[in-house]
Amino acid sequence: MQHTSEQYDAVIKICRDLFQKKMKDYGSAWRILRLPSLTDQIFIKAQRIRGLQENEVRKVDEDEQSEFIGIINYAIMALIQLEKGIANEPDLSGSEALVLYDRHVAETKTLMENKNHDYGEAWRDMRVSSLTDLILQKLLRVKQIEDNKGKTLVSEGIAANYQDMINYAIFALIHLNASTKSEITE
Repeated sequence: MQHTSEQYDAVIKICRDLFQKKMKDYGSAWRILRLPSLTDQIFIKAQRIRGLQENEVRKVDEDEQSEFIGIINYAIMALIQLEKGIANEPDLSGSEALVLYDRHVAETKTLMENKNHDYGEAWRDMRVSSLTDLILQKLLRVKQIEDNKGKTLVSEGIAANYQDMINYAIFALIHLNASTKSEITE
């Protein structure tokens, strides 16, 4: 599990670095996004990944890695929105946003470690395409919960689904990095 922790941290470092750079470029403009908008952004990225996995011809020179990074960062933004509520204008400094980012990453990593303990790191035997499908399934669940105004009868809430998406995307990036023997890039 130590190896997983180190791999997880390496992926998060890349995601966090990109988040920090975008905060410098754009500020916290994302704070005005409602949760369904963030969910839809993640959905677009997951659909793009699925298309890349299924289509032989690519007309845009992008790869799965950048899309998985986007899923991770948008899902962390969604967790921050769940905690703080939606703002009418950008209201977080870069340092404030990074503190929230780091806290949500730490909570999500703890969830991953607990599940890895219970499931025996079963994700290591999964295909990247299966992880993509699980992210899409989680997105459809979140959309349904959003349509139900956040109410569930027996299911985990929206936050747990975003955390699972983050963890699945990190697992996919770990797999992609291992299969290409290269560094994960922005």
